[in-house]
Amino acid sequence: MSSSQRPERVVHQDYIARIRYSNALPPPPNPPKLLDIPGTGLAGGQYTSAGYASRLAREQPLNIEADAELGMPIDLIGIPGVFDGDEHAISIRPATKLHPADKELLKPLSALGKANATGGAVSFLRRTEYTASQAPQHFANATSKDLHRLRHDPKRRKTDTVNRDDPINIIRNIVKGFDIAYPKDAYKGDDSTVNIRGAAITDAEAQAWARPKHPTKPDLHLLDAYPILPDLDALPPDWSYLVFKFQNNPLSVDYYDPRLDTALLRPVEDPATEVAHQRRLAEWDPESNKPKPTPEYAYDYYVQSSDEAAVLRGLKRKFDVNDPDNEDASLYQQDELNSEGQPCFKYRRVRTYETYNQHGNADNFYDDTVAVAFHDPESDVGMVPGAKKRLVKAAYYYPILQRTALRPKRVVNRQLVGGQRAVADAVEHVDELNVTVRDLAEQEKAEVQEKIAALDSGAQG
Repeated sequence: MSSSQRPERVVHQDYIARIRYSNALPPPPNPPKLLDIPGTGLAGGQYTSAGYASRLAREQPLNIEADAELGMPIDLIGIPGVFDGDEHAISIRPATKLHPADKELLKPLSALGKANATGGAVSFLRRTEYTASQAPQHFANATSKDLHRLRHDPKRRKTDTVNRDDPINIIRNIVKGFDIAYPKDAYKGDDSTVNIRGAAITDAEAQAWARPKHPTKPDLHLLDAYPILPDLDALPPDWSYLVFKFQNNPLSVDYYDPRLDTALLRPVEDPATEVAHQRRLAEWDPESNKPKPTPEYAYDYYVQSSDEAAVLRGLKRKFDVNDPDNEDASLYQQDELNSEGQPCFKYRRVRTYETYNQHGNADNFYDDTVAVAFHDPESDVGMVPGAKKRLVKAAYYYPILQRTALRPKRVVNRQLVGGQRAVADAVEHVDELNVTVRDLAEQEKAEVQEKIAALDSGAQG
């Protein structure tokens, strides 16, 4: 018999070594402070809460007692003359030399940071003019001519201590503007209750008027200038003009119809408009800064029934005060006669417009908006033979009473009457107008002259 020998079994074992580290806390840096703090132990969670340490610091302040001088006693009793205003004893002596460490503390802010490169050595390759320009400039190197120029520089002169808010000073500067524009009319006498002498005009102001420059675009050149003047002779009997803006084209065409230049707007007499205006007046507060409300009318829009160019040209010539033949009766439509058998311009009603937005000031026509028209008689009427030159070259401004935005009025408040729709609007509209142009009557001229005299005292008489 043969027997087999079993192999030895290998057992793997892990070696575990236990190392102990000391976790002893170092002694406190300060001696312990025993506090009598009542506690309830860990059961109530008082010591483990987040606000316990903060509350403990507030309830147990540090025992630090500072003296009256906060640790820096200052005794001025022994300094002679200090209470009499004599600081000679504590001031710096002229011959005292500062310590080099103290000089570093007295440097200005501009000297801090990197050292100035110009103070170091300059390479011989650099051009001499660069080196000379970086060297400090002194008055010792300047000539007497430079010193004279700096001494008499107008920018370095002291300005006069004049109260700019003084009413007399304000009037003088306003008059100075007119003196610059019209030097021949400048008043040179003594001040009085009627005339005040304008402020002195500097050379820079005179040059600015003679050669004006744009404040932000110096490359622009002035081509022409217009004085701003009022056109008092063009004031209507109502003393002002109205500006209307339509929501869309009144004639609903894709091109510009020349009849739009001579269209008419006629206010519609509606009692509801007056009632609404009286309600707005009752709600208006005179103490507020808002202007007085104006009536918001509905308007009938009329255009000429004929679109012939000759008829339109004749109507514009009738309104042209510079046309010497504006009184000619042949300018009217010869095929249209009014009820008196005289020729006229016939207008037809297009539609009714209502006001949906309006601005203006009835008490001050010049407060909200003004219209400006540039007029040059040489270019406007100089090319027309026989045309009269009523105005001089200027930019004329005209008062605007109100700016009104219009939109087509839609018919509302419809009711069924007898099975048919009827409009609950009893306002009557005029479908046609026969227009003739005439001059103002004597009474109307007198009213206009009174209004002109109120604006210009020189127009009286």
